[in-house]
Amino acid sequence: MKYKYILATHAGGPEVLQVMETDLRAPARGEVRIKVLASAVCRPDITVRSGKALYSGTPLGQKFPFVPGYAAVGIVDAIGAGVTRVSVGQNVGALTVIGGYSEYLYWKSDRLIQMPTGLDPAESVTLILNYIVAYQCMHRSARVKPGEKVLMIGASGGIGSSFLQLGQLAGLKMYGLASPEKHTLLQAYGAQAIDYHTQDFVSVMREAEPSGINVVFDGLMRPQTVNGALSLLCPAGRLISYGEPAGFGDLSRVLSRMTAVNLFSAEKSCRLYGTSFYFLGKQQPFLEDWQKLFQLLQTRQIQPLITQKFSLSDAAAAHRLLESGSVCGNLVLLASELL
Repeated sequence: MKYKYILATHAGGPEVLQVMETDLRAPARGEVRIKVLASAVCRPDITVRSGKALYSGTPLGQKFPFVPGYAAVGIVDAIGAGVTRVSVGQNVGALTVIGGYSEYLYWKSDRLIQMPTGLDPAESVTLILNYIVAYQCMHRSARVKPGEKVLMIGASGGIGSSFLQLGQLAGLKMYGLASPEKHTLLQAYGAQAIDYHTQDFVSVMREAEPSGINVVFDGLMRPQTVNGALSLLCPAGRLISYGEPAGFGDLSRVLSRMTAVNLFSAEKSCRLYGTSFYFLGKQQPFLEDWQKLFQLLQTRQIQPLITQKFSLSDAAAAHRLLESGSVCGNLVLLASELL
């Protein structure tokens, strides 16, 4: 039996994503085979496909060719020798970094995310990356409290819409940067929208909150944006940056600025957030938080915004749409039987 997967043949645009086919095999020892039901289409997928990932030698500096796909959910289809934690038929997720764009995924059994039954795959896959980033930035990095004032830089995409829903649920007073056509989304979750094309967000925020704000969630990681955000923080204010820097120069300047703030300011603090800790043996906080998110989804306290669903074969079209900058919410690749 054969199955399809998407291969990024070399660095470049969406056209480098090719539909390939190979034979299904039995899982190796300690491994499970997952029938993939949904794969998330995320900004890191584009970064690594384009060859612009900064971290050479890490999963985001992956050598070509490779299979993209940062997050996937599905059903355990077969298990290898020695696997005891899961059984055939279970619903699972995987934070893959690469490999998710496939009809079948082979994955280590000790890296699986166990999921409740009955969830919509298109919705649940958004929790594996986008929602976990937003949730942990809020509740583990910033430790937000009801009533706190927060600014979200990048408030309309997959992670941004997750911040909006979780921020509303947490009782935060929210401001967000977005282009005008996306302001309706922010307003629907009670956030005040700022047009970053025509408005200086620092001036707008100083007028709206002259005593300062508690937290800035920065999805850009640009030196100018970080400096502006820091100037808005009130005493005990926190800057949490989770974005992808444009280059090593930006990264170096941002890290230097954050280090200086943490060393010499008693009133403000900065933190970088990344999912890398999950791969460095610190899985438990992630597993706990995914279970909290699954519960929120089950009880419909969160309702992921799915902008468009694509077949696996249309991965290139999904990348084009995400790169257009017009997306509010999430894009997902679905198994053919779910379309």
